[in-house]
Amino acid sequence: MLLPLVAVSAPAPLLNTSRSPHAKVQPAALDEVRWTEGFWAQRFESCRTQMLPAMWELMSGTNRSHYLENFRIAAGLSEGRPRGAPFNDGDFYKLLEASCASLAIAPDRELERRVEDAIAVIAKAQRADGYLHTPVLIRARQGDTNAVPFRDRNNFEMYNLGHLMTAACVHQRVTGRTNFLAVARRAADFLDATFRGASPEVARSSVCPSHYMGMVELYRATREPRYFALAQKFFALRSQITDGGDDNQDRIPFAQQTNAVGHAVRANYLFAGAADLFMETGDPALWRTLGAVWTNVVTRKLYLTGACGALYDGASPDGSRDQKTITRTHQAYGRDFQLPNTTAHAETCANIGNVLWNWRMFLATGEARFVDVLEQTLYNSVLSGVALDGTNYFYTNPLRVIEPMPVALRWSRTRVPFVSSFCCPPNVVRTVAEVNGFAYAKSPGALWVNLYGGSEWRTEVTPGVAVKLAQETAYPWNGRVRLAVSPSKAAEFAVKLRIPGWAKSATVRVNNLLLADAPKPGTYFELRRTWQVSDVVDIDFPMPAVLVESNPLVEETLNQVAIKRGPVVYCVESADLKGAKLGDVSLPANADLVARFDQRLLGGVAVVDALLTVRPQGEWDGKLFREVQSRPTKTVKAQFVPYFAWANRGVGEMTVWLPLAIQ
Repeated sequence: MLLPLVAVSAPAPLLNTSRSPHAKVQPAALDEVRWTEGFWAQRFESCRTQMLPAMWELMSGTNRSHYLENFRIAAGLSEGRPRGAPFNDGDFYKLLEASCASLAIAPDRELERRVEDAIAVIAKAQRADGYLHTPVLIRARQGDTNAVPFRDRNNFEMYNLGHLMTAACVHQRVTGRTNFLAVARRAADFLDATFRGASPEVARSSVCPSHYMGMVELYRATREPRYFALAQKFFALRSQITDGGDDNQDRIPFAQQTNAVGHAVRANYLFAGAADLFMETGDPALWRTLGAVWTNVVTRKLYLTGACGALYDGASPDGSRDQKTITRTHQAYGRDFQLPNTTAHAETCANIGNVLWNWRMFLATGEARFVDVLEQTLYNSVLSGVALDGTNYFYTNPLRVIEPMPVALRWSRTRVPFVSSFCCPPNVVRTVAEVNGFAYAKSPGALWVNLYGGSEWRTEVTPGVAVKLAQETAYPWNGRVRLAVSPSKAAEFAVKLRIPGWAKSATVRVNNLLLADAPKPGTYFELRRTWQVSDVVDIDFPMPAVLVESNPLVEETLNQVAIKRGPVVYCVESADLKGAKLGDVSLPANADLVARFDQRLLGGVAVVDALLTVRPQGEWDGKLFREVQSRPTKTVKAQFVPYFAWANRGVGEMTVWLPLAIQ
């Protein structure tokens, strides 16, 4: 029986930093922000009508793998063996979180019923002492005496429990119900009892550590001090491990780390959890590491698309004299400036982890640079992970695809409805469902505008003063934004507008009066005044298409350029080369880049037209080297499309980077 939706008096933020002593900013609540038109409204509608229904059908069934079915078997409601990856539980929790985020602004009785029915099954599957991991529970139910908790550090128990806690907090804030939160609390109580007096070796079970984020958020939701103490204990134990490795970022204590190494998803989840801990403790050692590693990533290891984790496989520390310290790394951050394109791994989950990490860094500081990276990642390497139809997904996100490929790689170069490692698809769904939670934020006496898109935010700026902020814009296809600020009564407060780092000559008008102060790129521009009901702010971000080059130490893109317009990175596909081969074309440094909006293409996108130089490569006939040959050149008109939308028109070649044309 479906319980009636409980009236929720408190707002429902993704992260509740309102009582975090070292957080500068608090997120807007999911139920306060609605997309009204344009880019993100279209993505949210696709999430609601395509992504979520398809994901529920797949994860409720048994054809591809077991998700909800594993919980049913563990609860004794079905017969069978555990099936699927050990992290399937966590991926199902992501679906529940995505569903709750959608319900916050789009009530749906059928979706609500599915969520509540699933929570009931999960609660029935949970062991009496609070332990919850279906592969172990099912095996134990079937008489396997070796099925005990935390025997295998790669069994993803902590990862699953972390996602359980996060999803349960979102569910409670959106619905007002505590049934899922009760499951999370029992699990946390089990961990508290289990790890009381635990050795560092036991803490090695924390592979892919979502549980730092989850445990801190559970503390924020319940104010139970044991949960926060446990999060601190887990983190302290991590730095005491004596035989760790870089694949799980525990070769050296966290406080000694200065570079992003190893598995990129695990790394970004770790950094996000450390940022959560910092907002509660203010520990300067945590911030020193976070600041150093963040700088290493954004100046040496981040793709133009915001993607993380360049390598399928590698070794770290790379080239170490001490062979005993080297760890085989998987889906990994490589060495500095190692950013291959054709063989880029750039797992969608790592890119989402980058969003989670940068969001927390922003909440801790109020600094625009972190939202700049968040936006860069959302528009490019997160959205590239899902097809425009909302039902097919990438696991990896290469920046160049050619035919034939020079090497055989594990993951598909076309989006598919299912992969054996299915962590990324539900992660994309929950991220798209929750983008409205990143759009705005608040601090005492100030409202922050982080992301631009047709939307409406209703909140209180101070007790007794309600405010509605309404955006009208076609961003990211053009840079004109109109923001209507409507307080319930005249009141003094600040509206802080993020000026993206790429916006070199932005202008701001209030009630059609051009402000003399020029906004500085990469900062928040503060408008503090007594606001009236009819006040309007107009922001203009000039958005020319520009050529971008990389640091010359990035060998794979040496003497190459890419096109970027606003926050959107562009690519060229073979479908738009008018018969030319991808390997034959180059882009002149003085190319005239013409942006135009095409309503009929890829659901409606801004494209960039340019003339490319075509210089046929000829046949290589198995040669590795040859003398340079003089060959005639010609020009061809091509259109560049947003990178996130590539591979939606069939199989073909694609590249973000092109060689500079020889003049």
